[in-house]
Amino acid sequence: MANKIQLKTSKNKASVSVFLNAVEDDGLRKDCKQLLKVFKQATGLSPKMWGDKIIGFGEYTYYRTNGDEGQFMAAGFSPRKSGPTLYIMPGYSDYSLLLKKLGPHKLGKSCLYLKSLEGVDLDVVAKLIKLGLKDLKKNHATNY
Repeated sequence: MANKIQLKTSKNKASVSVFLNAVEDDGLRKDCKQLLKVFKQATGLSPKMWGDKIIGFGEYTYYRTNGDEGQFMAAGFSPRKSGPTLYIMPGYSDYSLLLKKLGPHKLGKSCLYLKSLEGVDLDVVAKLIKLGLKDLKKNHATNY
């Protein structure tokens, strides 16, 4: 039987709108409000706060090699000082053709780092979100 764990970054009842309205940088706040619209439309899901600083959509169950089981958001984003960070949980390794069309960005395993939305194709962002959710369902139990 799996050992269910509770991560520090877990879903909570904090208000997404209060969080976004508290973002001090005007440009970052505007970009994140635009991303909120893109994520809502692409996922068809309601946003939830995950931890103190991440807005997540949907959930999936993951299993660690040691037998631990946990829940985490399926996709989301966070307003970081360096710019918005997007999270697509299967990672971005298979999305190289789409990423070429995205605009300026840096890549982590499951993180996509943007300085701003200037020059970023939001249609490509929506496609990445949809593909990520589709790919996540292939290997994990999901709730979306």
